[in-house]
Amino acid sequence: MFSLKKKIAIVTGASRSTGIGTAICRSLASFGADIFFTHWHPFDETEGNGGDKEWPEHLRKELESLGVRASHMEADYANPEMPSLIMDQVEKSLGNASILINNAAYCVSTNFRNLNIASFDQHYVVNNRGTIILSTEFARRFEKNHAKGTPGRIVFMVSKGPDPDNLAYIATKGALIGLIEPLSVALAPLQITVNGFDPGPTDSGWINEEMKALFLPMFPMGRIGLPEDAARTISFLASDESQWITGQVIKSEGGFLGK
Repeated sequence: MFSLKKKIAIVTGASRSTGIGTAICRSLASFGADIFFTHWHPFDETEGNGGDKEWPEHLRKELESLGVRASHMEADYANPEMPSLIMDQVEKSLGNASILINNAAYCVSTNFRNLNIASFDQHYVVNNRGTIILSTEFARRFEKNHAKGTPGRIVFMVSKGPDPDNLAYIATKGALIGLIEPLSVALAPLQITVNGFDPGPTDSGWINEEMKALFLPMFPMGRIGLPEDAARTISFLASDESQWITGQVIKSEGGFLGK
């Protein structure tokens, strides 16, 4: 069994009790990592699938009950200074992080009829600009603050597929897939691994009964993916045991047939 004790992990996008971000926080904390997580309630409240304003504090207390330190902040990626602000707050509250899980995402239905510049820019700002700049800021501070040979981890949550109603989301997530290999080469000398993780359709609160009926036959294992499925593999990717895995996009989707 691996351990994440004495490691500090950043998890973006942990706004909801049923979300993948929350499951990742819980899993990393169960292995001993201190957790700094971000959230942005306005999206979940108006365009996402709901959200509880009190949830971040509930989650912080839950994580601390596991014997780790935990802290959090609201993070609006529309602010171009947000990546630096996040790293500043991590260092102030917990110390120097060595794990970054890029889970925060913006996703609103877009097809060829309604896709416009404003909608695409919203997807780009969160899924690309904020996420990529946070990752490079994380790497720069890692190089400065950690002893040579310290293992580091960056994981990007990605997606793909032939969904004609999610053009902006899939396009911007695809851009992250294109970044993973060259960034992994750039950061390998620092012992930072860079990987993508594709969980496939995951029942994190957005799948209604009609969607379940559509998705279920596409899962040969007989069930739809759960946030905990993603969290278990991401915890392994965050561990020292995964040091030789980098530049990869890992599909952990239970044999999902809806490619």
